[in-house]
Amino acid sequence: MSSSVAVHIVSPTEFDRGTAQTPGSERRAAIAPALGITSAIWGGLFDVAPGSRTGIHHHGEQETIAYVLSGICEVRWGERGESAARAKAGDFIHVPAFLPHLEINPSEQEPFRWVVVRSTATPIVVNLSDDTWPQA
Repeated sequence: MSSSVAVHIVSPTEFDRGTAQTPGSERRAAIAPALGITSAIWGGLFDVAPGSRTGIHHHGEQETIAYVLSGICEVRWGERGESAARAKAGDFIHVPAFLPHLEINPSEQEPFRWVVVRSTATPIVVNLSDDTWPQA
């Protein structure tokens, strides 16, 4: 086995805030090429502040799996934002490739935080116009 193969431990102070972003949220990369980690997948944290929502976006060809660490979020999706579901701490979320969606934090006190894993090494974020959906 090559000596270049190793386990990587990435502490929160090392997370990369320079990853692709959507208005209303913050993504921090933990497992990514920008951190010198070669991987077929991307991993990081996703936060939305109390009372905030993200813009409408999708992740291109990437599938997303998220685990809700804390808080409650409402996810809206579909061609017109017509579908919605709530997730709370302990839930897993799967977002298919190319699906327009947004996240809403209904709490005025507590942020929500997810651990996110994406199906490619570099995150894809395609931010869409707010007028993509009626009353988004």
